[in-house]
Amino acid sequence: MPYIVVKAYPKDEKIKQEVAEEITRIFAEKWGCPRSAVTVRIEEYAPDDWQREVKEKEIDPQAGEMLILEGEQQF
Repeated sequence: MPYIVVKAYPKDEKIKQEVAEEITRIFAEKWGCPRSAVTVRIEEYAPDDWQREVKEKEIDPQAGEMLILEGEQQF
């Protein structure tokens, strides 16, 4: 705990590693868990697949549960 999945357009390995490290740091600091408890995975989607595979299937049906939606705070 926690297990964080990031779905995004493809990036190079260095950027993905930096983002995963920063997510781990923030969760350890703010969530109060040890770094050893954090698991991060990045799923990459081509821009042409994003709308169909992520937005329509996952974001839109759960829009009411999003904390940030399309850059806008929902709380």
